[in-house]
Amino acid sequence: MIDITGLLGRAGLAPARYDVDGRVALITGAGQGIGRALAAILSGRGARIAVVDIDAAAATGAAAQLGANAVGIGADVADRAAMEKAVAQVIDQFGRLDVVVANAGVVPEPATLRTMTGAAFDRVMAINLTGVYNTVHPALDQIVARRGHVVVVSSCAAFTPGMAGSPYMISKAAVEQLGRALRVELAGFGASAGVAYFGVVETEMTHDTLDRDSLGHELDELMPWPLNVRITATEAATVIADGIARRAPRTIAPLGWEPYALLRGAVNVVLDSRLATDSRMHELIRRVEQRARA
Repeated sequence: MIDITGLLGRAGLAPARYDVDGRVALITGAGQGIGRALAAILSGRGARIAVVDIDAAAATGAAAQLGANAVGIGADVADRAAMEKAVAQVIDQFGRLDVVVANAGVVPEPATLRTMTGAAFDRVMAINLTGVYNTVHPALDQIVARRGHVVVVSSCAAFTPGMAGSPYMISKAAVEQLGRALRVELAGFGASAGVAYFGVVETEMTHDTLDRDSLGHELDELMPWPLNVRITATEAATVIADGIARRAPRTIAPLGWEPYALLRGAVNVVLDSRLATDSRMHELIRRVEQRARA
């Protein structure tokens, strides 16, 4: 792998390390979970924080806990005009914008492609994919001018089979490609971008999808070790924060997903074949469809 960060550093375009002290970071989905934990970490490292969340009360509450160097903004990432306004507000208040973390995301109710509604599919795409564009695009002039850094939060789901939840996997695979393209496009300006991949993170979204849903729980049980290892939201946020500090092109956690990420071209051929012939999966898919149609 070409170390673009190192090449830029030697060319004088970007520092080898990126210190967030005194800089301004905008984080979406920061009213709870990974985003909220990341806001606290970056604030502790000296950054001024824009906490953006669809839940305005959660955003302002999280910002209030961080103190005077933080602002809470209620905005839906699926609303392009609202995100343009949010970015403008941050620049107006702090005078700059250096770091953007597109973290907001949702998961659909378990359903197959045959039984899910178009509205359910579109909602996931609007938030998880278009929402990333809506977050990043209005900030890019500032990112270039400040030689800043962008993080788009994909998922290890980007390279795993998507049965019973394909919109999520599809959206996260697309976010991966957005981040990779952005990395190359920003490099010549001394700015950078990275893609964050996580396995299972202990958040409310995970609890709702896998733990409190009987069919989601069964899907979770089919995941082999070490891919079923969970990390906390704070652990995930720390991985992102440390990645920003080194302008990492990619970060992944837990580490058990790293071999899969590197070998996915070969692994997925075997895995897809195995799942397609697994009677337990056949039965589970039938029950997912029965419930979706009920």
